[in-house]
Amino acid sequence: MALCVLNNKRTAPAASSLNSQIHISQVVLDQKTGASAELLNIEKGGKVMPLAKFLKSAEQKSRLSRPERLRIIEQTLLLLEMNYVHLPLKQAMHAINPIQRLKLLKYRLETKGSEMEPVMQFHSRLLEIFASLRDVHTSYFLPTPFIDQYAFLPFLVEQYFESDGKRGRVEKFLVSLVLDQIIETSAASSSNAAFFKPGVEALYWNGVPIRRAVEINGENQAGSNPEARFARGLDNLTIRPLDTSLPPDEKWVDITYKTAAGEILTLTLEWLVYNAGGEPATPKSEQKRRAAIDVKKYKINEFKKRFFAKPRSIAISKAFQEVFYAEVRKVSNREFGYLRLFSFEVKDDRETIDAFINEVRRVITGANFPQQGLIIDVRGNPGGKIRAGEKLLQLFTPNRIRPELFEFINSPLNLEICRSAPKRMDLLRWADSIAESVKTGATYSMGFPLQPEEWCNEIGQVYYGPVILTTDALSYSTTDIFAAGFQDNRVGEVLGTSDNTGAGGANMWYYEDLINVLGKRAKTQFKPLPRDTELQLAMRRSVRIGQREGRPLEELGITPDHRHHMTRRDLMNRNSDLVRRAARILKMKPVYSLSVQPVKGGNRALRITAASKVQPRDHKLRISRVDVFVNGRPHKSLSARNGALLRKTVSLGRSQKFDWLVQAFDHNNNLVAIARRHK
Repeated sequence: MALCVLNNKRTAPAASSLNSQIHISQVVLDQKTGASAELLNIEKGGKVMPLAKFLKSAEQKSRLSRPERLRIIEQTLLLLEMNYVHLPLKQAMHAINPIQRLKLLKYRLETKGSEMEPVMQFHSRLLEIFASLRDVHTSYFLPTPFIDQYAFLPFLVEQYFESDGKRGRVEKFLVSLVLDQIIETSAASSSNAAFFKPGVEALYWNGVPIRRAVEINGENQAGSNPEARFARGLDNLTIRPLDTSLPPDEKWVDITYKTAAGEILTLTLEWLVYNAGGEPATPKSEQKRRAAIDVKKYKINEFKKRFFAKPRSIAISKAFQEVFYAEVRKVSNREFGYLRLFSFEVKDDRETIDAFINEVRRVITGANFPQQGLIIDVRGNPGGKIRAGEKLLQLFTPNRIRPELFEFINSPLNLEICRSAPKRMDLLRWADSIAESVKTGATYSMGFPLQPEEWCNEIGQVYYGPVILTTDALSYSTTDIFAAGFQDNRVGEVLGTSDNTGAGGANMWYYEDLINVLGKRAKTQFKPLPRDTELQLAMRRSVRIGQREGRPLEELGITPDHRHHMTRRDLMNRNSDLVRRAARILKMKPVYSLSVQPVKGGNRALRITAASKVQPRDHKLRISRVDVFVNGRPHKSLSARNGALLRKTVSLGRSQKFDWLVQAFDHNNNLVAIARRHK
């Protein structure tokens, strides 16, 4: 399992004893490294094997005939030419021609007497074509036996920065987590493997400087921008879902590292393959057409969660423990709320999405949750349900949320899809502008939101302290849309640990979605894919609203307002410097509070309290007045004194219907807090 190198002398297990060296009766994930002391009997269940053994078996099981390969290519051509929303953008920005590459591949297969290349080479060519699009939403998924298989090494590598003493930074790479249980099974583990612990600095990967190794791996990834490609190269350096990417070329890796004592050692680790079959490693939904998720990143996160997850503090409803967690962070004697959103992958029905929103609301308004400032962390969030992400924004701002807009690329097939789709999908809105493109020559349809604006504003603001969003280059898809909405609706500022987000601005559809939408008409266009192959594509692109109206999210992403370079303390001590940086920004922002309670005995009167705390130079940002609306009409305006309104009781009159809205304004007449009756 693990080979060790010490003083340039390699000790390797004999091939005949390989099975005995991979004797893992049980891998214990204790509280230090994860999953509540879960026991995985992976020897008995055949969950883990060496990569070399897996590939030998895969070559025997993986078969695609000539007609099956042609079917995959023909359907891919159809999707890219007629449905793929980003094709003009990708061709322009990356100077690529995926259509021609597919046609050449098809020509070679159709040429009489031509020899078929090995199936792995065919998969490789298709994956290269899809990777050239630089679009994670548009992917080719390998069939059995690659489904639910992960190639992995038992450690994680992360990037951090140190000061060079000259007002500059030095980039370094840290081994942040290690699966000791796997490494210790090596017969050679008594040598330098004992020094391979969290905190050592990674220097070389098979003799290649570690940064260059990450860059090379990143070039095979589908990141939209250089930041995203590098982040993906690092994220899947040691974890690679095999149905979305090719297996590693090497069967083992020599990792050269520096210990805390400054000693430079080299450890050789064999690539392993983990079989996650039977586990929910892929997001499933009955309404995938309203999803926007990076499936590859989702799978990597699931693997990390299973093997490397750490216990959390604040109790979250069991239904959403995999989606988010919250805790209290203390910086310089001031407490801040911390909300980590792992994904937006919840069931796409109104009841579940509302339950998710209400659970977040319950947590952030809890009696013990700080109201002086909130850090929302979406780093590494691969996305999920667009409606869940956009509806969540309202909890943190008095501003009315406008959802982002989505556009189709104009084509006859997309017009047929919009006209033929079931009424519940509400695609007919796009049909007229697609049809008009024959006259106008427009590339894209008109833009419409995926959900009504009213639906995004049903609850309104419940958190009144300042809010900051932290992102990175792996924040993708619905998370891109959430971050765009955060900026466009002026919810708060964005603090990035990268110079951009993942820049995935689209709603993705699977191949089967297209078949289901067209119904009986699908037979004339779409043919069943062979074996367990799958295709997905970006179907509708997202464009921004507000000050950046019309700007596409794809490729351009979200530029943060502030940049933080991760430190060693961040990686080893729960993002301590990142939280401290966010806290410094939040401390400079106004803190408001607004409490509206119906008077006991009925709802014919409201008891209102408001307060504001600002920096001395920002006295005009204090609350100036509080306005009360009843049934949509102005009812009463209350003047604040020194930025506060102390427990005022307001009668609502004699009306039998009482829908009330309370708004607080500062001295510049800016809306700073709202509260409304929650039905």
